[in-house]
Amino acid sequence: MPTVTAGKKAPAFELVATDGKKYSLSAALTQGPVLAVFFKVSCPVCQYTFPFVERLYQQLRAAGATGFEIWGISQDNAQYTQRYAQEFGVSFPLLIDEEPYETSQHYRLTHVPAYVLIGKDGQVEISGDGFCKADLVEISKSLARHLSVKPAELFRRGEAVPEFKPG
Repeated sequence: MPTVTAGKKAPAFELVATDGKKYSLSAALTQGPVLAVFFKVSCPVCQYTFPFVERLYQQLRAAGATGFEIWGISQDNAQYTQRYAQEFGVSFPLLIDEEPYETSQHYRLTHVPAYVLIGKDGQVEISGDGFCKADLVEISKSLARHLSVKPAELFRRGEAVPEFKPG
């Protein structure tokens, strides 16, 4: 588990995305909650997880939700990260945290994927690592409450989705 756990203040950061734009956690939190999902492009569990995070993002946008951010935070360079976005159909911003992985270190991550849902007040609401079906459902419910929309349907009937895959 990331050291930054529920109830703790999330460390502030500013990173550049693959499009060259700077993203600041403190600036984003003035608008609403932020879901940060840390990953490496070569990580098979990250590759498994990201389509579900993209589904969450798309469903919240389709519901008209505004005032939230979902950011992927890559531990790879922009070129590899852009290819990853294309291959896995990721449309939310992908920020770059290359070596020495300062942001990842501030969050004291030991595994990827790792996710941190940060409330508008800067407090961590949910954190974890690997693929955890229950955590993704809780993240969806929490964002839906914050944004006054129906929770996303992340897992569909007929999909064989495991409860957990370690990162």
